[in-house]
Amino acid sequence: MSTGNNVLDLLLERARTSGVSDIHIAAGHRPLMRLEGRLEPMDHPALDESAVRGVRESLLAAGSGNVLGEDTDMDFARTLNDGERYRINAYQTLNGSALAIRRLPTAPPPLEDLPAPAVVRDLGERESGLILVTGPTGSGKSTTLAALIDRINTSRRQHIITIEDPIEYVHPHKESLINQREVGRHTASFHTALRGALREDPDVVLVGEMRDLETISLALTAAETGQLVLASMHTPTAPQAIDRILDVFPGQEKELIRSMLSTALTAVVTQRLLPAQGGGRAAAMEVMLGTSAVRNQIREGKIPQLHQSMELGQQAGMRTMSQAIQALADTNYIDGQTASDWSAAFDGTRGQDGQATKPQSDAANAEPASRRRGSVSRSF
Repeated sequence: MSTGNNVLDLLLERARTSGVSDIHIAAGHRPLMRLEGRLEPMDHPALDESAVRGVRESLLAAGSGNVLGEDTDMDFARTLNDGERYRINAYQTLNGSALAIRRLPTAPPPLEDLPAPAVVRDLGERESGLILVTGPTGSGKSTTLAALIDRINTSRRQHIITIEDPIEYVHPHKESLINQREVGRHTASFHTALRGALREDPDVVLVGEMRDLETISLALTAAETGQLVLASMHTPTAPQAIDRILDVFPGQEKELIRSMLSTALTAVVTQRLLPAQGGGRAAAMEVMLGTSAVRNQIREGKIPQLHQSMELGQQAGMRTMSQAIQALADTNYIDGQTASDWSAAFDGTRGQDGQATKPQSDAANAEPASRRRGSVSRSF
């Protein structure tokens, strides 16, 4: 255990001084760090299976409570002796044990500090309905959701329940009572915790991810009956989030779900992280609001028309991803070439009706070819 601790402390210290976002450890390989979007070898010899397992056991021992699936895949977060918080994924490969370790900010940024349109910042004032934050892995969804929760926690007295896998940001009690639950430690699943949360007098419920029928059904019911529900999904566009929800349900239930969703939906915010001028990242945010036009299109199953409603709804605060990218360029968050590259890449995922096509692979989540080895980091 001491060997594992020593290796871990050494790697984390080098990561902190270098400003990296992620560390990758695999048996038989030198540790790697992700710096400004690139994977670079660390100044450390290759680790054997015993050393990698030692690091894993050190990380597990640093927290309380059991982690489900300790013999195969594990996903958990830890606050270590250095005072920083990390998200860890431990897994098995053909060559042995491996770890992906991501540094997490100690606190969510104030909502006002995000490069977000005013309509997104105003979502922190909503008291009911369904707010979805979508986008590919590493697009800053957790950060935006945490900033919204922090706004509520700071500004009003409510009961907030979060269901996460794992808990990334630890929220102290401020004006609100906030109870955070981690799947695998405090509850068996999202839907089990959500079913329980609805009996715990919540005002606000955060669902780390909506991906199965029961979780989505419970979230819609909660939002429709007066709670504010915030959730994330891995979809590349706002209209595709609606498609993903409807696709989960059998045909005979779709009409009912469209009706519930049209009533409950407050907003869908889809994010992409783009390399900012001067370093760092800027979030491009596509926004679809629950306007009367959007609600009618969802109720009537006219999902391909949602993109046009977003294009034409800028006065209400809506915008497509291409419009969001251009807004970042206009305000000098990103340069013109970055805007051109990413707009072209994003437009390439759309079908003739203007709606994003359902990707055969991960093409819709990919970076532009000219940026894939550039300065986009996976953290926000």
